[in-house]
Amino acid sequence: MKKLYLSIPLFLIQLTAFGQQFDSLSVEKIMRDPKWIGVSPSAVFWSDDSQSVYFNWNPDKTKSDSLYVVEVSNRKINKVATPVRMGLARNGAYNKDRSLKVVEKYGDIYLYDLKNGSFRQLTNTVEQEFLPVFSGNGDQVIFRRADNLFSLSLNSGSLTQLTNFLKGTKIRDAHVNDQDKWLKEDQLAEFEILKERKAAREGAQKARKKEQFKRLREIYLEGKSVTNLRISPDGNFVTYNMTVDEEARNTIVPNYVTESGYTEDIPTRSKVGGIQPLSEFYVYDRLRDTILSVSTLQIPGIYDLPDYLKDYPFEKKLREKKKEAREVTFYGPYWSEDGKNAIVSVFSTDNKDRWIFSLNVVDGKLKLIDRQRDEAWIGGPGIDRYGENIGWINNQTVYYQSEATGYSHLYTYQVADGKKNILTTGNWEVQSVKLSNDKRSFYITANKEHPGTKDFYRLSVNGGAFEKLTSMKGANEVSLSPDEKWLAIRYSYSNKPWELYLQENKSGGEPQQLTQSTSEEFKSYKWREPEVISFKGRTGEVYARLYQPSKPHTNKPAVIFVHGAGYLQNAHYWWSQYFREYMFHNLLIDKGYTVLDIDYQASAGYGRRCRTNIYRHMGGADLNDQVDGAKLLVDKYGVNPKAIGIYGGSYGGFITLMAMFTQPEVFKAGAALRSVTDWAHYNHDYTANILNEPINDSIAYKRSSPIYFAEGLKGKLLMCHGMVDVNVHFQDIVRLSQRLIELGKSNWELAVYPMEDHGFVEPSSWTDEYKRIFKLFEQELKH
Repeated sequence: MKKLYLSIPLFLIQLTAFGQQFDSLSVEKIMRDPKWIGVSPSAVFWSDDSQSVYFNWNPDKTKSDSLYVVEVSNRKINKVATPVRMGLARNGAYNKDRSLKVVEKYGDIYLYDLKNGSFRQLTNTVEQEFLPVFSGNGDQVIFRRADNLFSLSLNSGSLTQLTNFLKGTKIRDAHVNDQDKWLKEDQLAEFEILKERKAAREGAQKARKKEQFKRLREIYLEGKSVTNLRISPDGNFVTYNMTVDEEARNTIVPNYVTESGYTEDIPTRSKVGGIQPLSEFYVYDRLRDTILSVSTLQIPGIYDLPDYLKDYPFEKKLREKKKEAREVTFYGPYWSEDGKNAIVSVFSTDNKDRWIFSLNVVDGKLKLIDRQRDEAWIGGPGIDRYGENIGWINNQTVYYQSEATGYSHLYTYQVADGKKNILTTGNWEVQSVKLSNDKRSFYITANKEHPGTKDFYRLSVNGGAFEKLTSMKGANEVSLSPDEKWLAIRYSYSNKPWELYLQENKSGGEPQQLTQSTSEEFKSYKWREPEVISFKGRTGEVYARLYQPSKPHTNKPAVIFVHGAGYLQNAHYWWSQYFREYMFHNLLIDKGYTVLDIDYQASAGYGRRCRTNIYRHMGGADLNDQVDGAKLLVDKYGVNPKAIGIYGGSYGGFITLMAMFTQPEVFKAGAALRSVTDWAHYNHDYTANILNEPINDSIAYKRSSPIYFAEGLKGKLLMCHGMVDVNVHFQDIVRLSQRLIELGKSNWELAVYPMEDHGFVEPSSWTDEYKRIFKLFEQELKH
């Protein structure tokens, strides 16, 4: 009893100390290995029989996540043993009645019988087989091996090669010029034995050909690569892109801290404006043994010039005179189930046009279904070339997404009569679409109720009223069971990390929480629920997260946080991917700061206008939002106009630099992390959309790059950058540093992290970086 008696006060002491642990936050506590928070479930997927939900999880906070499973019947969670995990058939393709599934695992093809749960290995080779699908009639598996397509009969097991792409160049007949041709004919005319031997040889060749199967047409790559290789449901037509991928000059990132002790070079991307791959689209008719190049000259608007050329009249006049067709890339075709209709989407290389066509594979003719032209760039959910959403409801009706109304919405098109119908409308976005098994409904994720929420809906393929299936405010990332009876929901709220829920697929269904991931240590602090507000800026309504202290510091300081780009948002009701920053903002509130986190122009979730408002001028409308936000803090929330700081990483670092260089009267201090300092040194895919190419639109680059405005620095600037950053290269911040030195500026400092990439990994680096940020604000904004 005495021992028990002594243990009780000790336990109470431990609880009291534990409860006091987060009476005050510190950078050191926040920036530890994130496992201290708890590891949320991720990568959710269903078993094919819809009885089990699999997900990655790490409740024990081990070195890496493991695979877990929860049974629908009893809701029990178990860790999946390695042999079971290795045998799972994740992803893959189904046959028409979903009784069979074909998958690629470890470079071989496996067939799963979903009725009896058995599987068999179809290939076992050294070469890699990949991208398996079923043929139109379901009796063959089509897959790719190296550059060619193959089919494997499920009945006989016979393997057939469908294409014959060969590397290199076809060897041409040496006797091609007129002189050699005359000499050969003269030899045959003069010598009877030569003539007899030639006749015998040709006769033997004809006899052998009659006895042999028809040889596949040889298609030589000639230094190109074959991509987008597809076959029609009836197996008669193969479509493909031939891509010329000339080597662009890539940049080098030096790695100084290495195991070898030597400085080692990391080869990385090229810069914007470098040589880009070009492709041509072909149709191979297997029955007629012909190859057809689909002409791009039939595309409406193929010669259209961009509007920005008005700023370069000489160049515009030169291009009008040349009248060169723009380069384009074909995607698809997407075949109807009966194989009678094919749809292709085509993107211009300058990304200012996306066309959707029906394709006649016999003659290569294109019939326009939809053209979306954007003088900025084509984008938005379900639209850009990297995440395009096109499919068939039936053999005559295709669906797709477009920003024609200013927001990404869902459309259908009737092939027979050319009738187009819009199914969704409003100032909100369709963010993902899935057609139901019976093809009567769409399952849609959308921010219909608020830009900062994600909900799951059901909608008839004919349009009409939405049926809302989720009920929890925040973000609902839904994985629908194969039988469509259940929703596995990964859900979070602004101050609650992601957890896994299970719900019946019906309106009003009750979501049941399956996982408990956050640690007791994390829950011991009362994390704030930031207020999601909106205010009128110069570009319209702007959304933001607002953190207000209960006891503002006497100097009434404020900090504005700028999230990164790549197309995302942060003024929402779910757990932020910037969770470290979220916790840091709680620390700032504790210290008497007001914090504002703005979804500036180009943030995701707000439609086409917001997305493209930075076209040709980064650091224009997007920076205006930050300045307007600072004014709001002063006018409405009583912030001291002389005590406003700003910070952010990546694009947020770029905006911080532009703020400190061009708005020095608004922002007293700034911390720019992993910042782009000169857009001419960033990558092509992202930058060329927004600023075009440096050689063609130098005006856009000059007014968008901080390095040209460094002389405007007045407040205190902290810059932090990883030295092995392969996204925004360390060279960027070095060049800006040299510029600041030459300008004689002394109110800046640079902190470098020799072993960090763009996204920091080591807790020690995060801690060092944010201690410097906190110190900057404490010293500059509180007196």
